[in-house]
Amino acid sequence: MEASEHEPRIRRGDDVDYEDVSAADGMSKGVLIGEEHGAPNLAIRRFVLEAGGTVPKHTNEIEHEQYVLEGEYVVGIDDEEYTVSAGDSLHIPAGVVHWYRNESDEAGAFICAVPTGDDEIKLAE
Repeated sequence: MEASEHEPRIRRGDDVDYEDVSAADGMSKGVLIGEEHGAPNLAIRRFVLEAGGTVPKHTNEIEHEQYVLEGEYVVGIDDEEYTVSAGDSLHIPAGVVHWYRNESDEAGAFICAVPTGDDEIKLAE
C-alpha cells in the first residue's frame, strides 16, 4: 500500500545515519526526517559540532531555523558573532553568510529545520 502525503511519519533515533559534513572540520549531520522519508515540505536535521570544530563562512540557498540542543559554540551571521547554548534558537535567512566555531571542550548539537529542496552550499571568500 502506498502512503499518502497526509499520513503521519515516524522515524526512530536508531534509524538516523550521521555523515561528516565535507566543507566543515568536526561536524556531522543526520537527517531526522525529510523528503526522502515522505515529508514533502520541511526537513529536520541534527548537527553535531565537535569540540574545536569549525565550519567556514558560507551561504545556503534556503533559510534555516535552528534550536541548540547541547553545548556552547559561536555562530557568525553577517558581521556579528553570537555565543549560543542549549535552549537558544536562531534564524538564518537564505543567502546570508554564516559560520560556526566550537571553542569549548564539549561537543555542541542543534536541530535545523529547512524547507525541502535544493540546499546548495557556497563557500564565502
